[in-house]
Amino acid sequence: MKSAASQPENPTLFRDKNVFVQQLLPLSRARLVTISDKAPLHEAARLLCAGTDLVIVCGENGAMVGVITKTDVVARIGECQGAACTTAAALVMSTEVLQCAPGDLVHEVWAKMKSRNLKNIPIADADGQPVGVLNARDALGVLLQEVKIEESLLRDYVMGVGYH
Repeated sequence: MKSAASQPENPTLFRDKNVFVQQLLPLSRARLVTISDKAPLHEAARLLCAGTDLVIVCGENGAMVGVITKTDVVARIGECQGAACTTAAALVMSTEVLQCAPGDLVHEVWAKMKSRNLKNIPIADADGQPVGVLNARDALGVLLQEVKIEESLLRDYVMGVGYH
């Protein structure tokens, strides 16, 4: 049985080559986990241990200022001595974050994710507010659906189905 996260909710949404990130927002919103840039690192670590792959760090205005991954936490814990483990999330987060917008095309976002070897990418609105996290599995699901539709149309064309 396939999980709901790996299957598009409505396959008819994907009959067009121009699939936008916005169409995956219901799945992406479920993955959105944020913390304050003033939150201690151990809070981010606790969220990551709960099955989250990416924690988005937000400033006072709610805009994304960085992200924290398990790799970031592990690297910092390896350097921890005494009170150093209570450091603020803002001191550990990655600030050069590749993000996308709801109006971006999924195939273009996937190309960027692939080039940087990313499993997840934050989705932010025009004000920099995080609205979701796009997972590579979801993007690939959309792209695979597009290929299957093209294959089906090509097979029907070659077989003369519907072209009499």
